[in-house]
Amino acid sequence: MGSVTPRALFDRRTAPVDDLAGRAEDVARACHAMAVRFHRGGKLVVFGNGGSCTDAQHVAVEFVHPVIVGKRALPAVSLTSDVATLTGVATGAGIDEVFAHQIRFLAEPADIALALSVDGDCPNILRGLEQARALGMLTVALVGGDGGRIAAERAAEHVLVARSGDPRVVKEVHVTTYHVLWELVHVFFEQPGVLDPAVLR
Repeated sequence: MGSVTPRALFDRRTAPVDDLAGRAEDVARACHAMAVRFHRGGKLVVFGNGGSCTDAQHVAVEFVHPVIVGKRALPAVSLTSDVATLTGVATGAGIDEVFAHQIRFLAEPADIALALSVDGDCPNILRGLEQARALGMLTVALVGGDGGRIAAERAAEHVLVARSGDPRVVKEVHVTTYHVLWELVHVFFEQPGVLDPAVLR
């Protein structure tokens, strides 16, 4: 195993998770804003590249078909699921437009855009968030490292950062984060009165 020990593998995951836990209020605010949008009839629109592409699909199915009995289904779509649309837009308008184009034609102002990016620098993710904000959607981004351009440019209203330079760790923290988002959204739905937007001000 060389110089890498099992303990070291676990240790490199500790700081990013602790950092996320330390930002519990930021996570709660993002979840409350999402719950308000769902309450008003909005849907979740999720997108990402590479491995985050499959994470986007994972997030969507968690909301549409909850694995926990008794939790309500909420509308969600992944912009990475339709290969024909992805490749068609990429061929005609370029890869940078694959998410922005879909948001322009499929999303509504009441919706939520959830972007996943390991480094926070993906041009098509930035364009998707830009289009979502122009439309009036709530924007949430899960990013890694130092947050990249998404954090630096405040490309989303809620930016949650997995602070690690290891893309594997970032993705693991993202999985934890979007499961927390799912759970807290449902917590808000289960507490009468908390979907008033003034609650977390």
